Amino acid sequence: MNNKRKVPRILLGAAASGSGKTLLTCGLLQALKNRNLQVASFKCGPDYIDPMFHSRVIGTKSRNLDSFFAKEDTLRYLLEKNARDCEISVIEGVMGYYDGLAGISPKASAYDVARITKTPAVLIVNAKGMSLSAAAFVKGFVEYREDSQIRGVILNQISPMMYPRLKQIIEETLPVKVYGYVPVVKDCVLESRHLGLVMPEEIADLHDKLMKLAEILERSVDIDGLLELADGAEELPVQNPLTGYHTKRTVRIALAKDEAFCFFYQDNLELLEEMGAQLIPFSPIHDEKLPENIDGMLFHGGYPELYAKALSENKKMLTSVREAVQAGIPYMAECGGFMYLHQEMEDMEGHSWPMAGVISGKSWRTPRLTRFGYITLEDGTCFGKNVGGIRAHEFHYFDSDNCGESYTARKPLSSRSWNCIHSDRQGMSGFPHMYYYSNLQVPEQFLRTCEERKA
Repeated sequence: MNNKRKVPRILLGAAASGSGKTLLTCGLLQALKNRNLQVASFKCGPDYIDPMFHSRVIGTKSRNLDSFFAKEDTLRYLLEKNARDCEISVIEGVMGYYDGLAGISPKASAYDVARITKTPAVLIVNAKGMSLSAAAFVKGFVEYREDSQIRGVILNQISPMMYPRLKQIIEETLPVKVYGYVPVVKDCVLESRHLGLVMPEEIADLHDKLMKLAEILERSVDIDGLLELADGAEELPVQNPLTGYHTKRTVRIALAKDEAFCFFYQDNLELLEEMGAQLIPFSPIHDEKLPENIDGMLFHGGYPELYAKALSENKKMLTSVREAVQAGIPYMAECGGFMYLHQEMEDMEGHSWPMAGVISGKSWRTPRLTRFGYITLEDGTCFGKNVGGIRAHEFHYFDSDNCGESYTARKPLSSRSWNCIHSDRQGMSGFPHMYYYSNLQVPEQFLRTCEERKA
């Protein structure tokens, strides 16, 4: 039986990437925090980095909402679970508002998340170089889908002189409210690198930049109106998707976590804990050995290519990891963590460095994205058991001469496929990033294997 919960919420979408979504989302989050409100934040899609910026602002972990990974009931459950006790939730969209699978479907788009969760959406319109055409632009987005969920607009990079007239025209001709504008702000830009934005701690004076932007938004954006819009969102039907599985005793999982390994879905980590895991963070860069008395190991993605020299020169840790695998400790490794387990790994300059030696072969940098986007992993086994399809995604500029053959990765709405993943009864490793709520048997099988090893 479904329960309905009140979850005040809005979604910030845009016509395309590069329209200012992340910057304006962080600025709005900062403005809401400055008002002493309890705020939850979310990012549509499989992005790791944007939620780190959200988290830096609100002081607690931001989450992902992804309608390719999660069923509709699960998506609503995760939104309500992570927004509980908060006064407003702000969801940042992904790419263009309707851009979804394979670039030809709205599935897994920001619109899809807004539709499933019945969240009022506010369209950020980069109005630089536009005047009356902005109204036609907004009209197209509002009317492209009958249930567009678009209830408001914020005009970005527009002059204060033009704004009042454009606001009047849009509101007189379209069923949306204009919630303000953002003038050109040159010194509040978020830098990028090959996998997206740089990390929050790498941006000088990030807090000062966001405070300045929040002050601007307080003057130029109707924040009270946005709060009213969020408060009027429909009640959310909620159904818990969890199976009730729990280990019979606590299993200790060593979690690689430092500046090289920093790409996590917070919901994955919390799900493991809810199932009976105790996560013990360690640093492959700074620590000399794995934590004591562990029953399993997790190596997630990040930027190991930026720290290849330091990772390689920490011989004691490399030996500790290799000996743990040789001793039969179960493990999961994805993308950067998978690269770390290789015999060799190239850095960004093409220099090769010895690594843990668990996976034979070498990983190296390629000149372009090698494989990216959503996939479904099929025709393989997870810790020795057939658990069905596993939804995941890839996004990396590196490749390997030993990607694995245990699973077939299939692109949605495409005939393209390839082999990947090393998988046996002890471990799973490969380039794909997995979201555990897409298949709850994946974390369950991992923890079962860890518990068996403990026994």
